[in-house]
Amino acid sequence: MAKNKTANSKAVAAFERSAGHLLRRALQLSLDYFAEEAGPEGLTQRQYAVLAAVASREGAAQTELVRLTGIDRSTLAELAARMISKGLLERERSQTDGRANAVSLTDAGREALEAARPRATAADVRLMKLLSKGSRREALLDLLSSVVEAGEAAATGEPAAKPKKDKAGKQAKKKRKKAAREGSDADIEQGSGA
Repeated sequence: MAKNKTANSKAVAAFERSAGHLLRRALQLSLDYFAEEAGPEGLTQRQYAVLAAVASREGAAQTELVRLTGIDRSTLAELAARMISKGLLERERSQTDGRANAVSLTDAGREALEAARPRATAADVRLMKLLSKGSRREALLDLLSSVVEAGEAAATGEPAAKPKKDKAGKQAKKKRKKAAREGSDADIEQGSGA
């Protein structure tokens, strides 16, 4: 029985420290905050991502939007079709590639994007407030960017970019070491005074 409990607790600990599990939990928090900020009639996070991507690359092919948003091809095609039927996007054959569809914003799509921007920002602010100000927030964004860039490079077979130096992580490690040394010194002083 003891072996079983130990194995179970190790499995639980491994699960709780799983990068995939933690990313999924963080994503769920992000989606929840976005939904709360947007309200029941607002855009979903994916709809917002598509509109923002189209705004950044007006006339982009749907395959380019897949890369920009990280939404898989079939989901993006379905999402774009729904957004076209709502009048947020329009699609036409690409002038440079007759096999591709070029997607652009309608006036209603532009208005929806502009109305959603402050709400998306508010959701991001709520999420980032869960971390202490400054270096931890920047470190998280840098690490997430590194994961995305390395994943994209791996998917395309391109060499991954060199990871950026983690200055915030190094500074935090120095602070922990210093605090540990100071804690040890305090323990020694308390022990000698007894």
